[in-house]
Amino acid sequence: MFEINGAVEAEWPDEGVAAHYGDPAREQRAMTEGQVLVDRSNRGIVKVTGPDRLSWLHSLTSQYLERLAPGSTAEALILSPQGHLEHHLTLTDDGTATWMHVEPHTAKALVDYLDSMRFMLRVEVEDLTGALVVQTLAGPLPAEGGVISRTGAADSAGATLLADGVAAAVTRNPFGIDLIVAPEAAGQLAATFPVAGLWAFEAVRIAARIARPGLDTDHKTLPHEVGLIEPAVHLNKGCYRGQETVARIQNVGHPPRRLVFLHLDGSVDRLPAHGSPLTLADGTQVGFVGSAARHFELGPIGLGLVKRSVDVNATLLADGVAAAQEVVVSPEAGANVQVTLRRDSVPQPPAGRKML
Repeated sequence: MFEINGAVEAEWPDEGVAAHYGDPAREQRAMTEGQVLVDRSNRGIVKVTGPDRLSWLHSLTSQYLERLAPGSTAEALILSPQGHLEHHLTLTDDGTATWMHVEPHTAKALVDYLDSMRFMLRVEVEDLTGALVVQTLAGPLPAEGGVISRTGAADSAGATLLADGVAAAVTRNPFGIDLIVAPEAAGQLAATFPVAGLWAFEAVRIAARIARPGLDTDHKTLPHEVGLIEPAVHLNKGCYRGQETVARIQNVGHPPRRLVFLHLDGSVDRLPAHGSPLTLADGTQVGFVGSAARHFELGPIGLGLVKRSVDVNATLLADGVAAAQEVVVSPEAGANVQVTLRRDSVPQPPAGRKML
């Protein structure tokens, strides 16, 4: 929607959409007052049809999808064999097709993987990126960070747009609803709702302590590390790729890293760069900076991934900028099973045998 006055294009990974329309702080504030339209047309859109679609997606992802109710929203992950995060899916089913949208630049890789796993099942996969686009209605939100609901059915505005044929599908996100629409419908929505750019949307996401795959993760990120277990992983479903790692951490271990919220020094006139080091005061690197933004209430904020062993009270340097950390993922994440050996339960050696 670059035809809107004041539009400035966003940088990687959000090329192709507006970063802001001249006043990012005002655009954030508008999200606390009512529903605001955010152009997220750079996201990938994938459609899956066929009678086997839900059981097939159930077998491939971390989520329980076999009986996904029409109109509801689910989050799901596709993991590597080692349990590392590869794709984060936001999806819904309308009774005849499953619709999903994913991070920018990832739809082709997702479709290639899904096509490779079709075998003899009755499913068809379509990449509709560009032919359809995502438009988000966000708000009203708490001024100092918070969410509406991560999943569930769309609200009344989404249901109306779906019934009127404006939207092909509607999903819920933590800040409102995502509409999958034809590109020409985006302009109609912009004439109806106030608009905000990606800078404003990213600021409220960071303030809500929600990691964004691809920005706050790397090639070895595990779901436990960034708080994706509760919204996107069903811990009691059947086997899927990467499940062994998820189960091992959940039951007997801890993830090696954890997500932290960063309160950045407001006297510095720059934000830490994406991927820049997070260090202790003595210069020891303990992690990296994911995303950062200027929030209209909280000031400069960010998210980072640090080693689990880092003291939760330690002050960090984010690309040289002082940062107070706030725990998002606990160092004690996982390890729900505690094994305690009583002295009388330990087998004793045979009589007369010396133990070395």
